[in-house]
Amino acid sequence: MRREGESPGIIRWIGLFAGPIVAGILYLTLPSEGLSHAGRMTLAAGAWLAIWWLTEALPIEATALAPLALFPVLGVSTMKATAAPYAEEVIFLFLGGLLLGAAMERWGLHRRLALWTMLAVGTRPRRLVAGAMLAAALLSMWVSNTATAVMMLPIGMSVTALVAHRLRSGDDHGDRSARNFGKCMMLGIAYAATIGGIATVIGTPPNTVAASFIRQHYGLDLGFAGWLKIGLPLMLVFLPATWFVLVGVVYRFRSPDIPGVRALIRAELDTLGPMSRGEIATLAVFVCAAVAWVVRVPLSDALFPRLDRNHPVLTDSGIAIFASLALFLIPVDRKRGVFVLDWATASRIPWGVLLLFGGGLTLAAAISANGVDTFIGARFHGLAGVHPFLIVLILTTIVVFTTEVGSNTAVVNIFLPICAAAAPVLGVHPFLLILPTAISASYAFMMPMGTPPNALVFASGHLRIIDMAKAGLILNLLSIALISCFMYLAAPRLLGFERDGRLERVAPASAPKAPSAPPASPPAPPPR
Repeated sequence: MRREGESPGIIRWIGLFAGPIVAGILYLTLPSEGLSHAGRMTLAAGAWLAIWWLTEALPIEATALAPLALFPVLGVSTMKATAAPYAEEVIFLFLGGLLLGAAMERWGLHRRLALWTMLAVGTRPRRLVAGAMLAAALLSMWVSNTATAVMMLPIGMSVTALVAHRLRSGDDHGDRSARNFGKCMMLGIAYAATIGGIATVIGTPPNTVAASFIRQHYGLDLGFAGWLKIGLPLMLVFLPATWFVLVGVVYRFRSPDIPGVRALIRAELDTLGPMSRGEIATLAVFVCAAVAWVVRVPLSDALFPRLDRNHPVLTDSGIAIFASLALFLIPVDRKRGVFVLDWATASRIPWGVLLLFGGGLTLAAAISANGVDTFIGARFHGLAGVHPFLIVLILTTIVVFTTEVGSNTAVVNIFLPICAAAAPVLGVHPFLLILPTAISASYAFMMPMGTPPNALVFASGHLRIIDMAKAGLILNLLSIALISCFMYLAAPRLLGFERDGRLERVAPASAPKAPSAPPASPPAPPPR
């Protein structure tokens, strides 16, 4: 995705005016047959939001607030129905994850974990790249990929300076090995920070958006453990594949044992000193929350055996907020009033991303409520005979290359309603389109503006755009193949749904449909 902030001036200005102009033209040209006034307004407003999101005419978080102003005025939905998705349950799961990450950053726990990982892997150059990538991926499962890259970059640059000096031998081969090691270390950190985020539902915003969308539209709680079933295997396969592409295919280098690297890493650990009370408390809360997320269902059955499992009192979001409150409650220095987490630290988390979730879910709810999904779905009748695997492959390819130039969260917000509308017409289970869209939206490896980690390592001075594009194109193509095969072959078995199954939408309690919604069809039984 493009780095939040300023996009090129000309693109911003074009997008700023193109959004409402395209919306007006679209409303006037859409057929009234099969679409109500609210439906045409929903499509027009959706195009407006999509243009502003992709061009960053306004900050993408600010654009996410536009439905609150536009939808009631345009007759898309009431203010109550528009505002409800901004408080969707899964948003608070992501909030809890952000607060846990903030506590880790405050006490330096993430840096210590990264150094421990690199020390354990070994001191040969290829192993050092693997160690840095493993550390970045593990951290990015819980901390934002941007924060992970910011923390790992100084460590990676220190190791690169030492190793590159030892690899240089005064000839072209040695100098090339030194340069290639630096490229692999920088790209490895950026790519691993992105890859690790797809493993957990709180690892990156598109995951949370997809989980919220599934719960909102299909009444199914995928949950932390459910996402782990698909995200973790993908990470475990793609991370070593990425390492091999970097060190074994694109930027090969000599890999002798380098003296002094272990001492450098130990010196970094020594500067951190022994684990502080804040680190120990943060680690304890983090471990408890992670275990509770994974075993939530049996834990809930054990604690509340007589309650209806269809309306659980122990949820992933509840666990996240319990953990967050514990961070504010556990003292580090009672006399001075220092706690594991304070509001000054918590206020620095990216609150805007929560608004992004709400804006996307509000648009998706309006599309469903006003019959736009049926209208969009009808446009896919010509593809009804295409093999489902080919559909997944084409969709994944489009999303991967779109996210190179657009915000990954915005891309997901735009594509998910289309996927949900197309699935019944194409005769495939909606998850077969929704999940690949969410995961592939995070896989931008070619350009510096593709993700914040890409931009950060590009600024290190070790890379040119062609260096990133050469490795990134291979990884983009590899990720397309991997995601498509995994989602078609493995995901249905792991999550228990039929590829050609149908799953009707249900109205979520937290987001009532607009008054203009057509009568809902009786929901089909959930997938086995």
